[in-house]
Amino acid sequence: MADYRLIDVTLDESTIVRWSADVDHERRIAIYDLLEENSFQLLKSSDETYQGPYKLVLGTIEGRLVFDLASQMDQALMHFRLAMTPFRRIIREYFAICDSYYEAIKTASPSQIEAIDMGRRGLHNEGSELLMERLDGKVEVDMQTARRLFTLVCVLHLKEGRGPL
Repeated sequence: MADYRLIDVTLDESTIVRWSADVDHERRIAIYDLLEENSFQLLKSSDETYQGPYKLVLGTIEGRLVFDLASQMDQALMHFRLAMTPFRRIIREYFAICDSYYEAIKTASPSQIEAIDMGRRGLHNEGSELLMERLDGKVEVDMQTARRLFTLVCVLHLKEGRGPL
């Protein structure tokens, strides 16, 4: 019986720097929410008969996003890399609007905060849709899963000195 979901998600900590408390909180929430509810189907695998669930280690190497996928019993199923270049503009803009959002919640009116938050969510959706496109042919995910994975991609991107999440 197919069980197309993630049961374990880890960030390769050897590829990242220490996070601020806010970033670590976002990472923990994204992983928790991802494990609570996700749709994740590996389309290519070293074991074509295995139908989930999956374990994922997400990291970066040489400017590329790395996906290491294994079975529930830790059998390696697939390893692939995605270029980060297509994500850079969205991530840069997302960090900038997140900075604006965190500043706004200190002093701005509720309508200003809501407007900034709508922009933030829009960029997050754009990044999630791009991730779904880049995973095409390798992994099939739903939008909620892609959103949570995009949050983790942003966390990994911090190693290159980008702003806070």
